[in-house]
Amino acid sequence: MVSRLQKFAVSALSLTMLFGGVVTAARAQEPNAAESSLTLLSAGEGAAFAMSNRTNGNQIVTYRRAANGALTRVGTVSTRGNGIGTDLDTQGALRLSSDHRFLYAANAGSDDVTVFAVNGTKLTFLQKIYAGDVPNSLTMRGNLLYVLVGSVAGNGILGFKRAGNGTLTPLADSFRDLSSPIAVPGQIEFSPDGRLLLVTQKTTNELLPPPNAIDVFTVDSAGFASAVPNRNASHGVRPFSMAFRDNDDLLVVEAFNAAPEASALSSYKVASDASLDVISGSVPNQQTDACWIVITEDGRNAFVANFGSGTISSYAIDSAGAISLVDGDAAFTGLTSQPVDLALSVDSQYLYLLLRGTGGVASFKIDDNGALSPLGIVTGGLPVADGASGLAVY
Repeated sequence: MVSRLQKFAVSALSLTMLFGGVVTAARAQEPNAAESSLTLLSAGEGAAFAMSNRTNGNQIVTYRRAANGALTRVGTVSTRGNGIGTDLDTQGALRLSSDHRFLYAANAGSDDVTVFAVNGTKLTFLQKIYAGDVPNSLTMRGNLLYVLVGSVAGNGILGFKRAGNGTLTPLADSFRDLSSPIAVPGQIEFSPDGRLLLVTQKTTNELLPPPNAIDVFTVDSAGFASAVPNRNASHGVRPFSMAFRDNDDLLVVEAFNAAPEASALSSYKVASDASLDVISGSVPNQQTDACWIVITEDGRNAFVANFGSGTISSYAIDSAGAISLVDGDAAFTGLTSQPVDLALSVDSQYLYLLLRGTGGVASFKIDDNGALSPLGIVTGGLPVADGASGLAVY
């Protein structure tokens, strides 16, 4: 980890380069024969996209999602950027627009974001644009996209406007520092109404209270984040990833520094003044190194991926935002599977999990009681135990 941070510090680019970002005109990737035959989707079907994060050419692996939730691997498409080959250690490196027409990929190794148009399983390259030093997490709301800049030389957030054709234009002077220069952030996320931007901080800073923190920026009508964030206390240690229900209820995963069987999940009510009020504090799941989270469309269930245990945990959420553990070991994918990014089908009937350790994507049916029924694992196209990061599904 030290050598990676040193590399970032040495290679940090000036923020003035933001306005020299490379924008490439739209040009379709040539599909292979298999992709050509699988591009068009039938009723109830969808697609999935996983990111390789390779240093020698980042790629998106494409999958067809059948109406019964099963995945079929279609092919690979270059982002024309580079990954870093090791853990991004963030949530949200690959994001679909809400209408599923555009896909955005963070190229942490080449300091840019790639934009694709989406048609079934087919991706058409639209743009690659400079996005700060080591962009590693993305969030969107309306015509805004914000990037989490994860380098020690540029620990902050950066804003863009999204055009109707999906392409990005930088918001001038939109870079904002996080409240701590050693935050090692885990995710950036808009609130559902777009008025707040939140960033989790994975490090404990004993010199800056509160020591475990979640930054909350307010966002004005022009799309600019506040100059300084409100530094809120995290109920648990090492807040990693987060997800909102369709209101101001926020769930945050706490890894507790990968201590054995110590991971937990907290819920908060997020106020318009950028403060967080705890609803349920650090509800444990008896698993190790919990990191990633999704919430079903109806807001009743949350699923958490546990990197160290090779498991998925399930939680129930009541109408007030209080959470309770349903099953700490709702699914087991193997001790060396290294589960990371989670994603849901558009109807929340199916759950998908990127397995960094084995280079696969696991599929599950979500039963009416919130239990998970495995549908299989698709491998190929992704590196094995070498940093695959980012999963998006519709």
